[in-house]
Amino acid sequence: MSRKTAAITAVGGFVPQFVLSNKVLETMVDTNDEWITTRTGIKERRILKEEEGKGTSYLAIKAAEDLIAKKNLDPKEIDCIICATATPDILVASTAAYVGSVIGADNAFGYDLQAACSSFLYGLSTAAAYIESGRYKKVLLIGADKMSSIIDYTDRTTCIIFGDGGGAVLLEPNDEGLGLQDEYLRSDGYGRESLNIAAGGSLLPASEETVKNNQHYVYQDGKTVFKFAVSNMADAAANIMERNQLSHEDVAYLVPHQANKRIIDATARRMGVSEEKVLMNIERYGNTTSATLPLLLWDYESKLKKGDNLVFAAFGGGFTWGSIFLKWAYNS
Repeated sequence: MSRKTAAITAVGGFVPQFVLSNKVLETMVDTNDEWITTRTGIKERRILKEEEGKGTSYLAIKAAEDLIAKKNLDPKEIDCIICATATPDILVASTAAYVGSVIGADNAFGYDLQAACSSFLYGLSTAAAYIESGRYKKVLLIGADKMSSIIDYTDRTTCIIFGDGGGAVLLEPNDEGLGLQDEYLRSDGYGRESLNIAAGGSLLPASEETVKNNQHYVYQDGKTVFKFAVSNMADAAANIMERNQLSHEDVAYLVPHQANKRIIDATARRMGVSEEKVLMNIERYGNTTSATLPLLLWDYESKLKKGDNLVFAAFGGGFTWGSIFLKWAYNS
């Protein structure tokens, strides 16, 4: 009896209409288009600005609705919803649970998963385990973040990087050996000093002082994060290839987290894969945190063919990082 695997069977996505270009950022903070493009590869990012009062759930719902429409899926068939996000609508109450109620997934349970920019990667592992257990048939995994809600637009080290967006994938059982094949996931808790939001948690609850000190925005020690991201993301991708005896010729596409083009290029070089095998949309969306990986699948879905070997790789705050080897399960 062959092992049942968990395969991605549908993809959905959504990005807001408002475009925050490098040229506009030049009028907001001391930076310029050439500096941003050279160091990050980003030209513009999408910002959830036109929908006043909307949070991450709006992005997640739109991505889920796009998937449901394309798949012609009855939401009541969904068993579980995992929302990978670093920017939940509100604390305590699950964004995933709210998304499920809005999209009509009345038979699903849902919860949020937070591992910064590695959230979707970790979520893919979790969703696959649910499918492989045999208990659930349809798991909706959403990666969504409204990063503009936690960015200080007077801080040029962070405001140039992040954008808003949401992506979703459906995982179902597969009997052909397609879907998730292997994973390599790691974390280093001491890394939280280099990339975090200082206030708002139990360690430093919100107060008038923390607000005055701008401690509710993302802080990043850029040099340290870049150093760890380059080495660990590349190592993880190379490790998954070695463990599964994959050559650069065997890999159809690298699906990398979109944090910085230089990090992506370093990962590709370590894997030995050519530029045409690297999926990228960082130029248009920036770093959408939990949404980068599913948005890549959304943008490039038409290029993916059944049986393609994909290597996912990500690095995020915490620190968290890893890679996943997945065989694509369908032709679009």
